[in-house]
Amino acid sequence: MPDTHAQRIAPTLTEWRRYLHQHPELSLREEKTAAFVCERLKELGIPFESGIGGHGVVATLRRGGNRSVGLRADMDALPITEATGLPYASKTPGVMHACGHDGHTTSLLGAAMLLRDDPDWSGTVHFVFQPAEEGFGGALAMMEDGLFRRFPMERIFGYHNWPGVEAGAIMIHDGPMMAQGERIGITIHGHAGHAAMPNLTADPVVCAAQIIVALQSVVSRNINPLDAAVISICVLRGAEADNQIPDTVTLRGTVRALLPEVFDHVTGRIREIVAHTASAMGCRGEVIFERRLAATINHKDEAALGRRVARDLGMPVLTDLPPTMASEDFGWYLREIPGAYAWIGNGPATEGAFLHNQNYNFNDEILPIAAGYLASTAKAALAG
Repeated sequence: MPDTHAQRIAPTLTEWRRYLHQHPELSLREEKTAAFVCERLKELGIPFESGIGGHGVVATLRRGGNRSVGLRADMDALPITEATGLPYASKTPGVMHACGHDGHTTSLLGAAMLLRDDPDWSGTVHFVFQPAEEGFGGALAMMEDGLFRRFPMERIFGYHNWPGVEAGAIMIHDGPMMAQGERIGITIHGHAGHAAMPNLTADPVVCAAQIIVALQSVVSRNINPLDAAVISICVLRGAEADNQIPDTVTLRGTVRALLPEVFDHVTGRIREIVAHTASAMGCRGEVIFERRLAATINHKDEAALGRRVARDLGMPVLTDLPPTMASEDFGWYLREIPGAYAWIGNGPATEGAFLHNQNYNFNDEILPIAAGYLASTAKAALAG
């Protein structure tokens, strides 16, 4: 498990994490969270730059050498009303750290503290505090703002807490960890009219129903059964009047796949099904894909490095967890430079309190474990 220094800073990390939990901010609005990070970095004497790709912050420790590495944590919260009843529950109505980004941010601050106080390494470590991970393009925004040009790094590492897995255990796949994903917006344009005279309309509701059913055949009939993909239509909106066939119907949902080529095939079939089904029923269909998340696909050497570090720290290394169809924009970084993303167990998901649940809570006991893992991974990467 983490070294004694990591355990000594655990109370400080817990205090910081619970403060952030009480003051969550949505994607693109992380101004106070970023300010909190900057204040802690000032106290630690670690130089940083802020305002990168929005509210992003990058801190840097340099200690000779010509090697460099990046460590990343996300900072944003979710539009969920917290129901934990904890004394440090969210004070912001309708907003909650239901994915543990408060813990990720805190553990990265802990890694910075550990590396600052550790004389046994040389090189450059960049600590990337990223905004807007929850589908709002934070990774891409930081990259477009020159992340890798302004803060050159040879490799990058990060992690996500994982409820339902033993606290402090770790999983690092070779290859896919999390899926590529986009949100789907479908609009069916028909012709409105009286519900008692459907022959005078082009009914977009019936058309939408046909499209929803047809889309379920894409994964089952167009994708190799050994490949993973999912299409979920979650929202349908039409008329407000019970006796009107509406002019338009909108559908919203998500599409996910572990491999980019599978994702491209799925989205192509979605466009074809919407266009041709709508046309066959006298309607017109439009499809928009938005807020794209790249698949998180680990590089083999970096994944091996992460597992080796975890074993050296005494962390249980799991090998039996499959990849998830959830998405993470850390994958954009991995398209640019080598790296690896890990899951660190958060302990039991009591009463079903998994990620994005109103009763979820980050386990403060894993803060020093995660901080120690990040710091040790940076050292190992710099060493070779």
